[in-house]
Parts: sequence; C-alpha cells; structure tokens
Amino acid sequence: MATASSSVLTVGERIELPTTVNGVCVFCAIAYGRAEASVVVDDGELLAIADLRPATTGHLLVIPRRHVEGLTDLPPDLGGRMFQLGQRVAGALRRSGLRCEGVNLFLADGAAAGQEIFHVHLHVLPRFGGDGFRLRADWRVRDRAELDELAARVAAAL
Repeated sequence: MATASSSVLTVGERIELPTTVNGVCVFCAIAYGRAEASVVVDDGELLAIADLRPATTGHLLVIPRRHVEGLTDLPPDLGGRMFQLGQRVAGALRRSGLRCEGVNLFLADGAAAGQEIFHVHLHVLPRFGGDGFRLRADWRVRDRAELDELAARVAAAL
C-alpha cells in the first residue's frame, strides 16, 4: 500500500494511488480531517470530493464518512443516499462552468472491478464529446439461452 501526503505531490505527477495516510484508510483520513481533500459537499454522513487523479475534468467521488469496504458491507439506505448525492452533484456539474455534456456514475466493487481503495466510493464522471474515456468490453449480442441461464443463476442466489 502506498502512503502519501498531499504536501509532497507535484501537480501533473503520475503517482501510485495513496490508499493510506499514516496507516489509516485514505478516505477515512479525509472524512475525519486527517488528510486534505477538495470538498464539494459534506453533509455529516457523506462527502463529495474532487478526485486526486481525475479521469475527466471535474471527476468527483462520493464517499461515506464511516468506513465501508465494499457493496456487500454497504447498508442499502446508505447506498441509496450515496447515489442521491451522486445525482445531486451530477446536476451541479452540468450547471457549472464545466458545461459537461453528460455524466457517468461508476462504482467499482472489488479488485477485479478496478477498486483500488477499499472504502466504497461512487465516481461521478463529467463527460465531454471526444474526452477519450471509454469502457472497453466485448459488447456482442449473446445467445438467449446463455442469458436465460445466467439470469436463473443470479436469481437463485438472491
């Protein structure tokens, strides 16, 4: 795990993402004032902050103040409030001077999904024509029987 203090970072520097600050989860450190962040909203339970390594201009993160590692640990009511705040700041991004043309909400759950900091967080990504940000995947249409089998397996696990 990398540790970093914002006082030693250089603007434009490509860094390994700091996941802890003095041994504490970086988002917990931010939530409790032990690490710097550019705060957009702090409602006491959730924060919306500017991402230190933005994928697009205006990239924000919505984080719960309390430590929740991933989706399976996230109480549904708190998850709902995270998405409500995400929707609220997405609207603000559209109305701001950024003049974004769209917004993606993205939550990575687990290392295989790209989660790097294991404190659940919602990415709010302003989108602009030609910004180059894309999810790469095999988007081919699948066989109905394959889809039905998948649906049955997931439904059985609910």
